[in-house]
Amino acid sequence: MKRVVTALLFASAAFTVPMGVCMAEDAKLAPIADYVKSDVKPWLNDPAIIEAIKAQDAANAKLSEADIDALDKKWRAEVDGSDHAMIDGVLGNALSKFLQEKKESSGGKITEIFVMDAKGLNVGQSDVTSDYWQGDEAKFQKSFGAGKDAVFVDEIEKDESTQTLQSQASVTISDDAGTPIGAITIGVNVDAL
Repeated sequence: MKRVVTALLFASAAFTVPMGVCMAEDAKLAPIADYVKSDVKPWLNDPAIIEAIKAQDAANAKLSEADIDALDKKWRAEVDGSDHAMIDGVLGNALSKFLQEKKESSGGKITEIFVMDAKGLNVGQSDVTSDYWQGDEAKFQKSFGAGKDAVFVDEIEKDESTQTLQSQASVTISDDAGTPIGAITIGVNVDAL
């Protein structure tokens, strides 16, 4: 996700709500949440997503903050460097292929997708993100951190790289028992809705 946000185009406050709650109080962001509910939510329980998150949650269970920082630092170095082993490993996994297909089949409505584990680390993604750890960002804290069925729709901004108006919507992903295991962030092209 190489993007530089140049302008906040609406003064709308971002919000977190349980899935299905009426969001009429913010007319500019409600269509984004509606799109996520109708077009994205149906595939969030796909085994490709659930099993990939569970596997990474198990593998990363004992990571310390220092370990997470080191992984994030390595990822950031790869974004700007010539060695892309870590990035290629994530972009080449089965979940990333699944997310790339979802993005391609959205008819331009989705600009990017990435799935995070319970620590906020990328599990799979449609495009390269600028960092590997999302756990310190609102997209993770206000979805996964808010619990089961949380949806966080961020403010609408202009994406410099695509010249589109977009918002990121983030949703908590839960296992069959209803326990939150990770989150997903979907970049939504507002002009395509």
